[in-house]
Amino acid sequence: MSITPELANDGTEIINLDAWSAAAQNAKIAGVYAVLDAERCTQYIGYSRNVLLSLNGHLRQNGEQKCAFVRVQAFKFPKRQEMEDLQDAWIAELESTPPGNVTERDMWAGTVGDAAKAVMSQAERQAYEEKKLKLRKAMADTTLSKESEIIDASQAERQRQLEAAVTNDDWSVIIDAQTQETKY
Repeated sequence: MSITPELANDGTEIINLDAWSAAAQNAKIAGVYAVLDAERCTQYIGYSRNVLLSLNGHLRQNGEQKCAFVRVQAFKFPKRQEMEDLQDAWIAELESTPPGNVTERDMWAGTVGDAAKAVMSQAERQAYEEKKLKLRKAMADTTLSKESEIIDASQAERQRQLEAAVTNDDWSVIIDAQTQETKY
């Protein structure tokens, strides 16, 4: 989806977060954003390749009082350095650095990924994990072999249990394992 007129501004307009989120609902917008509280004091300035997802994470993590308004400058062709430069410029415009960029950093920047994952649907999370795995494989991530050894060991144990159930005609272990899997 393209950037709509309500979302395409020069980053100077402060907009109610709910209104901005509603307008951005079907758009993946990259950009620099500032989160302001109910008194319009800047709480955090960040950048993201998916501003809506980041804002939803911040809202879930910090609540509506701290995340009431937003200022966003969208980037049609985002480059990390350009977004970092604009983030620094916005911070420099303020009298003091926002708490989310200094003292409360772990409430904002450190949790964006986790908070974003928390608001994903099960299908979005599965797609995200699959894409992450593909990228790790493409980058020849050495930790994958250790993880696959653990997975292989658990699969080998399951195979051994299945063979024992067939041989001994005792399916209780298999049924118990399946019951435990469905509880979570």
